[in-house]
Amino acid sequence: MELLPISTPHCRIERDGHVVIVTMNRPEARNALSSDMLIGLASAWAYVSREPGVRAAVLTGAEGTFCAGADLKAMGQPSADPEVQARAAQIPNFHWKGLLREDLPAKPVICAVEGYAVAGGTELLIGTDLRVVAESATLGLFEAKRALFPMGGAAIRLPRQIPYCHAMDLLLTGRSITAEEALAMGLVNRVVPDGHALTTARELADDIAASGPLAVQAILRTYRDTLGLAEPEALKVSDEYGWPVIGSEDAREGSRAFKEKRPAVYRGA
Repeated sequence: MELLPISTPHCRIERDGHVVIVTMNRPEARNALSSDMLIGLASAWAYVSREPGVRAAVLTGAEGTFCAGADLKAMGQPSADPEVQARAAQIPNFHWKGLLREDLPAKPVICAVEGYAVAGGTELLIGTDLRVVAESATLGLFEAKRALFPMGGAAIRLPRQIPYCHAMDLLLTGRSITAEEALAMGLVNRVVPDGHALTTARELADDIAASGPLAVQAILRTYRDTLGLAEPEALKVSDEYGWPVIGSEDAREGSRAFKEKRPAVYRGA
């Protein structure tokens, strides 16, 4: 595992082959969001998007907690690291990018949740593509209960991802839910024993990394770019992204590997 120089004190970013592991690293504050952490997250997502060898990312939290939401005081203060502070000036809207509110990574992000993933922690989860949650984890959007607003986009995204009545239950009451409730609502993919969320998320990331990267990225892009479009217009976008994948060398390699009964070796071309 290689620790990347884009890491910050509150955000550890590591690469292992085709997979990047992003760890929110502020355990003394239950990994509550700080400016330093958001700069690190924004840097991580930019790296994942631009590096051709990266095929998936995993987002997790240090020492048994995912993220307890925003630390409003810490989010309003610059990083204590001068180099990280200087980097912030080079990343417009690093808060929104770090929160996965805008400029989403071009590759899939899987979250691995242990402990608390509440408020901004749940909003981060909603911004990811696959979600693994430990059985004793706690999720929830507490903003309305505290007369606040979920600025990470949950008021828009959540009703698009799960049934309306469940989304409004979470958004309007501000109550917490268990991992099993989240699974029943369709908010998460898997519930695993405590301590196994990261391992399972990494297995999913490796499965994605073994798939054709052009296909994976085109599927993600098609979904995002067709939100709100009628089906005929959406199918035009789908064809625009899909036909180049069908004609790629990776597609030919996939067919060869299937016929030869061996693992495919994809090169993203």
